Amino acid sequence: MQWPTCLRFVLSTLFLFAMAAMPIQSVHAQTYKVLYNFTGGQDGGVPQAGVTIDRGGNLYGTTSGGFVNGGSQAGAVFKLTHTGVDWILTPLYNFQGGSDGAGPEARVIFGPDGSLYGTVVYGGVTNGNCIAGCGTVFNLRPSATSCKTALCGWNVTVLYQFMGGTDGSQPGFGDLVFDQAGDIYGTTQQGGSTSQCLFLPETVGCGVVYELRPVHGSWTESVLYAFSGGSDGAEPYGGVIFDSAGNLLGSTFFGGTDLYGTVFQLTPSGGRWTETSLYEFAGASGDSPRGGVIRDGSGNLYGTTSADGPNGGGTVFELTAGSRIFSLLYGFTGLGTWGPAGSLAFDRAGNLYGTTLISGLDNDGSVFKLTPAGNGNWSHTSLHDFTGGSDGGRPYGNVSFDANGNLYGTASQGGVYGYGVVWEIMP
Repeated sequence: MQWPTCLRFVLSTLFLFAMAAMPIQSVHAQTYKVLYNFTGGQDGGVPQAGVTIDRGGNLYGTTSGGFVNGGSQAGAVFKLTHTGVDWILTPLYNFQGGSDGAGPEARVIFGPDGSLYGTVVYGGVTNGNCIAGCGTVFNLRPSATSCKTALCGWNVTVLYQFMGGTDGSQPGFGDLVFDQAGDIYGTTQQGGSTSQCLFLPETVGCGVVYELRPVHGSWTESVLYAFSGGSDGAEPYGGVIFDSAGNLLGSTFFGGTDLYGTVFQLTPSGGRWTETSLYEFAGASGDSPRGGVIRDGSGNLYGTTSADGPNGGGTVFELTAGSRIFSLLYGFTGLGTWGPAGSLAFDRAGNLYGTTLISGLDNDGSVFKLTPAGNGNWSHTSLHDFTGGSDGGRPYGNVSFDANGNLYGTASQGGVYGYGVVWEIMP
């Protein structure tokens, strides 16, 4: 990555960052605070994923776009460092939209080696199946040499470029996950077939679950399962997780008998993986699960749907371990709007947290908490309703907790410059 050397540019950029880092106090009980306002410049803009927190409490995340020197940006990876009462943003890498990829819409995560791993939806190989590129999987690590400029970038290594055919294309919005051997697992929204995906004529293939394995210094991809668009589902937007038995679990945005999406399980046996549909959504129970699933200590699964449900605005659901009985925990209010678009998170007391994309008092999204209320009921609390102004708006991603119980996330719009924000909610 070649960083600007012009001193005038560096000073002006640092000035913008300093202005962007100024906290904006919300009107909501003084517990909500904007940590950073994206400028749309070297820092990027329009974050569509949550953040990852290291042991020092620093935040790492991605932006899907922005503008640099008057031109469209292909997204960035950033670090927010906590220095006293301030947060300082450092751009780690700016995607070029070529072989390195473009448009990161998932979080970056730390791998077993301590470096960052992630995906981009576009860029990489461009062909008839992927006009804007089929997407990549990348690794990001600090330079081995000491930094001698004001803005120091990290080095990116492209681990895999999707080809848009049977190997998949357009990696999903979910996190990558590692197994104990250091292999990587993830999903793509499309690909897996060279034919159209049934009821989705604009796509080629219905998406795959894949594994990347390091072999002699390079990474080899294996497709574990290619979705057909039938009862197994189509377009797995969220990532996959492991259960205690080594099975992979996830959800699909479309497909199923009623075309509202599914929750699935992949079971390894004899070098192959067998798919089982654990639940098919039917509108009343929700529609279009985008954020994947999480597990509690007992193996129960929890997830969200972005639309429909009893109140029309998406749902939060549970599938019990073993029997996989479906329970509707909460239905958001809305009509033709998106509710939760990201995955959920537990706190230490067993409460669930997440974001909604368009619901809330001003239809600019919200951060919510669900608390067990007994007899299978859960009570809903809105921790913050976005206004779309200086506090941000339209949060796509999930939320993350630090060691002190503070909650962090991003909003894709709003803020001082209109390119989104990173926020904190303190208990």
